[in-house]
Amino acid sequence: MTKYHVVGIGNAVVDIISQADDNFLSRMGIEKGVMQLIDEDRCAFLYDNMENRTQMAGGSVANTIAGIGALGLDTAFIGRVSDDEAGRDYIAGMKESGTAFINDPVTNGELPTSRSMIFVSPDGERSMNTYLGISTELSTDDVDHAVAAATQLLFLEGYLYDKDKGKDALLSAARTCRKAGGKAGITLSDPFCVDRHRADFRKIARELDVVIGNEHEWRSLYETDDLGAALEAAASESKLIVCTRSGHDVVIVEGDDTITVPVHEVPPIDTTGAGDQFAAGFIYGLATGVSLEIAGRMGCVAAAEVIGHYGARPEADVKAKFEKSSLI
Repeated sequence: MTKYHVVGIGNAVVDIISQADDNFLSRMGIEKGVMQLIDEDRCAFLYDNMENRTQMAGGSVANTIAGIGALGLDTAFIGRVSDDEAGRDYIAGMKESGTAFINDPVTNGELPTSRSMIFVSPDGERSMNTYLGISTELSTDDVDHAVAAATQLLFLEGYLYDKDKGKDALLSAARTCRKAGGKAGITLSDPFCVDRHRADFRKIARELDVVIGNEHEWRSLYETDDLGAALEAAASESKLIVCTRSGHDVVIVEGDDTITVPVHEVPPIDTTGAGDQFAAGFIYGLATGVSLEIAGRMGCVAAAEVIGHYGARPEADVKAKFEKSSLI
């Protein structure tokens, strides 16, 4: 069995990216700066109205795993795509990034491969319109437990909690990984997702080794506007927590130790994937045994790289940027 440094489980979503100004967003009825779920007809309509489209494999945890693979670690992704053109392109895209795609595409599936229409405004803000498709049908049947047991770290996507079978798949895989001696972590994904599944997220946060979220997600998890209070409560329940704050210092808490990692603001071209690539840099640091402070700085460098261009995955050699910053 192949041994992996990091394996991810999440939604396999094809990202289709286009530039758009505020007038276009208004005309199309798109709410700026948020992720909206859409149906298949709306997906086709927006696709037809996009100009200068760029298409690539996406999905939050998939982006993170691809970023880690690009840094040279052995990575794999567990997800669900249909045996259609988008699904086959998705698998090829993951393999090109250095990440093994574990699952075969689903033949004769009722749902097509998931897609997200991403419109990037001149200020770098992205407006996501996501047709979930087949990816959210992931269940325990899609999880190869031999793979989960053969990884040093398993990283889970909170969005899959929107269906019970997805939640069961994540819990089962995490327990398999940790029983085999590995570690497991989760990204909280989205404050609205946290609102929908608060009790379940708090339960799994107590069980796993690392939880990554932004300030809005942590506030939502503990139902408070006081971020300090939210993080204090999180630290009392979880082994290792990470809080990103959109251009402000990152806060990492492990037990009684709190680490603050400074962030140097970079003018964004496209903020798509900033959180995903922060997670990639941070988890790369965990997997390679550096200190939490250095891992946090690695996350910041990876995030800064990805917001400097269109798309949610790195284009430059991020490892070389780590070297330039004396992180490795």
